[in-house]
Amino acid sequence: MKVILAGASSAVGKTTISTGIMKALSKHNVQPFKVGPDYIDPSYHTLATGNISRNLDSFFMSDDQIISTYTRAMKNSKAKYGIIEGVRGLYEGISPITDVGSTSSIAKALNAPIILILDSRSLVKSAAAIVLGFKSLDTELNIEGVILNKVKGKKHYLKTKKSVETLTNTKVLGGIPRNDKIAIEQRHLGLVPALEKAKIAESIENWGKIAENYIDLDGLIDIMKAFKTPESTGKLWKTGNKKPIKIGLAKDEVFNFYYQDNIDALKENNAKIVQFSPLHDDCLPDVDGLYIGGGYPEVFKKELERNSSIRKSILKFHNNENHIYGECGGLIYLSKSIDKGKMCGLIPFNSTMTSKVQGLSYNIIKSKKDNLISQKDEIFKGHEFHYTKLNNVDINNADGNFNFKIRRGRGIIDGYDGLSYKNTLVNYTHIHPCSCPNFAYNFTKNIAESRNFF
Repeated sequence: MKVILAGASSAVGKTTISTGIMKALSKHNVQPFKVGPDYIDPSYHTLATGNISRNLDSFFMSDDQIISTYTRAMKNSKAKYGIIEGVRGLYEGISPITDVGSTSSIAKALNAPIILILDSRSLVKSAAAIVLGFKSLDTELNIEGVILNKVKGKKHYLKTKKSVETLTNTKVLGGIPRNDKIAIEQRHLGLVPALEKAKIAESIENWGKIAENYIDLDGLIDIMKAFKTPESTGKLWKTGNKKPIKIGLAKDEVFNFYYQDNIDALKENNAKIVQFSPLHDDCLPDVDGLYIGGGYPEVFKKELERNSSIRKSILKFHNNENHIYGECGGLIYLSKSIDKGKMCGLIPFNSTMTSKVQGLSYNIIKSKKDNLISQKDEIFKGHEFHYTKLNNVDINNADGNFNFKIRRGRGIIDGYDGLSYKNTLVNYTHIHPCSCPNFAYNFTKNIAESRNFF
């Protein structure tokens, strides 16, 4: 049983309401999902349910991969309910006309019912007009219910409920009162990651109680029961590395932007994942390769600089020709510095935090040559979102070190991404294994071969 919680637009309260519903139903075992490439909302879902939230994205994934990712997660968690938080407005994607990258595309792929969340401030009959517009734009979708957020009071709620149900024949499942105290703290890349803020757990408990008090959860469950998920082939990414290796995964308050599917793909290629903390640990664990994902090194630059011991350990690991892969925040940490705060120095450029976004796009990438995660002429997809940049990168001098040509997006500079020095590869592009199905196989195979495991 599944449902998609979609917004009429951004900032209507999708995350608080979705996470609250997940928490309220978590006693029945909920598997959470997030539409789009976001890392942060899923961290809230995971705290609320105890199950790792998964991303569903029609730019990264085919319909078959969307179905496979959904059914695989449901099976592994043995969950009763699959609850999917949408992204932006229901129809927003990479095109003003097509469905790619939108919540609506996920609803179609999974044959999922949709609950539309509206910011109902100053709306009564106009709320019905909005619902009618959403329902009529694409009649293939199943908009089965509405949740009204930020209602002024009981009278406002009942009048708006009557308008929507009478004029649109769509059930209103509840109305959440206006309360600025339930808003989520923001940061330059979006919401503050749940892993970083212990107080978020208390907030999630509160959101769960709000969902129980103001949303018809039994009615929501009845809607979920009526829709069957299509079948799929189950093929998601390439496997085949037979040699066991150990990959050190940077995971702490700073580095926590990882798709769980990337980690699963590595495990399915015989990698044992060993977590370590660049913030707290003195040295690296005994591993064969490193994976340093995205996060907020620019926020924790002073703390990371103070931990010179592990930075030296990482540099030594690099100088010994071991394989290291860094994405976005990992790229910054492996550079010489961020805003003059010393980092690891594997990449011979300094980085700077800027006031304007430097890259925000779905990316399409072609490999220029064989590298740690792909082979020459492979084409794959990714996503970038960063306010930092590398300084003084001369494309003419550094061209030989670039592995990727960006066909869509920005990358490090002028449509190039994927800098490599020795056996270290860094890029601003975040990669999902469904969009780059050879990622984990190539990563593990290259490490195994370099360590003479064959």
